Amino acid sequence: MRTLLASVGWLGLTLFTMNLHGEEAVRGRRSLVLRGTAAQLTVDLAGGSLVDFHLTGRNLNPLSWAAPKEGDTGIHGFGHFLCLDRWGPPSDAEGRSGMPYHGEAANVEWKSVGGIEEAAGAQVATVAARLPLAGLSVKRTLRFSTSQAYCVVREEVRNENPLGRIFNMVQHPTIGRPFLDETTVVDANGRKGFAQGGTLPNPEEPSSYWPQVLSQDGQPVNLRRLTNDPNPNVVSFAIDDEFGWVTAATPGQGLLIGYLWRTRDYPWFSVWRDVDHDRPAARGLEFGTTGLHQPFGILTRKGTIFGRPLFEHLDAGESRTKSYAVFLARIPDTFAGVGSLDVKDGRLVLHERGRGPERDLTVGTVELP
Repeated sequence: MRTLLASVGWLGLTLFTMNLHGEEAVRGRRSLVLRGTAAQLTVDLAGGSLVDFHLTGRNLNPLSWAAPKEGDTGIHGFGHFLCLDRWGPPSDAEGRSGMPYHGEAANVEWKSVGGIEEAAGAQVATVAARLPLAGLSVKRTLRFSTSQAYCVVREEVRNENPLGRIFNMVQHPTIGRPFLDETTVVDANGRKGFAQGGTLPNPEEPSSYWPQVLSQDGQPVNLRRLTNDPNPNVVSFAIDDEFGWVTAATPGQGLLIGYLWRTRDYPWFSVWRDVDHDRPAARGLEFGTTGLHQPFGILTRKGTIFGRPLFEHLDAGESRTKSYAVFLARIPDTFAGVGSLDVKDGRLVLHERGRGPERDLTVGTVELP
């Protein structure tokens, strides 16, 4: 075991140790750190979250939400965590049996499998966890580009139970300060949507279209920006295209973070918003297998919304793999947001809203999720 001194983004300069599995103790927390010439990505193993993604030479980390204080080594989700086997609350009975909100994935220890390897222009790492109450196991493989600020994440979920069961899987990336401020603009290709908290059995009424949603008093709210009012708090949208995407850009910081996924894996996109002292505190850029934030009993009775399923089924011993990509891009201080995103010839092209091709942003040759 050897001691090294390294820069770890939101953690600043800190002393860590590396073991044979590539694990590093970052401020006392078990972590994996993937490094390239363009960017650096940190995975926290006490809960499995992606907690720091920043450009090389600049420590601005969009995934800074709920970062633990110095000395906190507890297991919990922060930054970008995984909701599995559910999104939202357990039933009362499940809660009494110990099932946490959003499932167990962010509430168990993860382990590194095989360390960090170099392969075809990428650093590759695998981490895994078992969810004892749900009876599921999850294995996550990260392919982090050594030359681009880009990572493809593949997660395989296996039902270890002797019987089949339903489940949900929702990615919960959340941006926070200092990247997040009143000028941050969120863009996505969500289509028809609804605010959570509507009256059952038809919580999708009234519906709306991205980026508009109706407030509780019936007034239209544009979800691209957040200032001092977080309501409606959670809004979910179906996606019509082959790929789903979401970006968050803060022009004054010169930085954009984005996610790309196949709609066959994740047909829903949801926005969560929070403020503190009349300032933006959090924006969840969530995408997953469900668009209804309720226990399974309600989901099974409802079945679908807008023709999209609200849960999936895994037979005994069955596995399912889902993927997404996360990326960073530098932007000018006059950037107006992303109007559309193209996937062609292994490249991502982000078209700025209301601007011509001379303002396009291109993420170089990349692996698609």
